[in-house]
Amino acid sequence: MQYDEFTGQIQSRLELSDTGRAVRATRAVLETLGERLQAGEATDLAGPLPMEIDYYLESADHGQRFDYDEFVDRVADRATVDASDANYHAQVVVGLVSELVARSEIEQVRAQLPDDFDPLFKLMDAEEIEE
Repeated sequence: MQYDEFTGQIQSRLELSDTGRAVRATRAVLETLGERLQAGEATDLAGPLPMEIDYYLESADHGQRFDYDEFVDRVADRATVDASDANYHAQVVVGLVSELVARSEIEQVRAQLPDDFDPLFKLMDAEEIEE
């Protein structure tokens, strides 16, 4: 998937009015996720993503410890949205990323995060139930 297609998918799925907001949401989510993951895991997750997108994961200050509420707060601040929108943006972005990377990679990410991060994978888990 190319950068324009990725951001277009995010814009469509989040029903955003412009691409800039889609890019801001994507960056907010992936930078924050990159901060929470160890560097090697962030790099592995970034591998299949478009170069302009994988940068958000790889350039973060990795290995920070914070809970899911702090994750949502950071996304909200970066994307300039409220917490409920930030939570949904995170679910959508991670949902699209999970479509592009190997299932085993997503499982490794999940294993690195505490259980309170389970809402991050809500859309991905719902798709599995439908299958």
